Amino acid sequence: MIAMNKKRMESVIRAFKGRRVCVLGDLMVDKYIWGEVTRISPEAPVPIVEVCRDSICLGGAGNVARTLETLGAVPYVVGVIGSDPEGLWIRDQFSERSGLVFLKNRPTTVKTRIIAHQQQVVRVDQETRTPFPEQIRKNIAAIVREAEFEGLVISDYNKGMVSRALMADVLGHCRRKKIPVYVDPKVQNFSAFTPVTLVTPNHVEAESIVHHRCSSDEEVEKAGEKIFERIQSDFLIIKRGDKGMSVFEAGKKAMHIPTVAKEIFDVTGAGDTVIATASIALLAGSDIREAAVLANAAAGVVVGKVGTASLNPDELLASLSF
Repeated sequence: MIAMNKKRMESVIRAFKGRRVCVLGDLMVDKYIWGEVTRISPEAPVPIVEVCRDSICLGGAGNVARTLETLGAVPYVVGVIGSDPEGLWIRDQFSERSGLVFLKNRPTTVKTRIIAHQQQVVRVDQETRTPFPEQIRKNIAAIVREAEFEGLVISDYNKGMVSRALMADVLGHCRRKKIPVYVDPKVQNFSAFTPVTLVTPNHVEAESIVHHRCSSDEEVEKAGEKIFERIQSDFLIIKRGDKGMSVFEAGKKAMHIPTVAKEIFDVTGAGDTVIATASIALLAGSDIREAAVLANAAAGVVVGKVGTASLNPDELLASLSF
């Protein structure tokens, strides 16, 4: 663990403001139905949820963008949405700060969660995960090339946005422009993310990538070495749930950061928070260890909230221990 200086962290967090970040990835809507369970259905052994209210928020790459925004950045969102009410709702959340492509005959991804007594009862997914047509890929690549930004965040949920061809185009553009790229990956597309600045798989994804368990610190360290052999990345953060995270920099010893979450009500969106916070911290001038400490603290805040959540700079600073 590294010693943190309060003035230093305050300086980094203040430098979040105004950073221009492009977010490319799978856009989705998170819907919530909030209610109470008081009895079991006579039709089947399942709970009956009496609905009290419902809510809607951005999910996937949209949640990454919203978190960047609440932390002070200026996100520019690039993605594909359906020609449906949910797609129009996503468009309205970002107004002119987006490069969105409407795709007919394909629904916007919607995840509906039913919550009772601060617990998720069930989740219903409405989605199509097949790759996007080639022309859509070309349109997306053109939008990224024409946009102006300091850093690119790729939020991959394996819903069709990420492809090897798109990554070759986009990462090539960023390499030529010397723009840093930060990736929250899915295993299916992992080898396409090279070269990048930071990649943030969770421990389950890391196990699938390296084909061995990632439970102990030693196992995670071996996984980190193998991942650096698989792709070209300056930094690596392996998210480990209630064990915190492990941080890697090529040629240096790994650092293991314990979780700082006081209570865990809902882990939805925690990975979005990590990639958003780590990327903006690096853009603001932090080193990878400082960025990881901030990302770990930010995740500790959002898992203490029910539902897809974000946080602001004051909450982030208050969550740090000096």
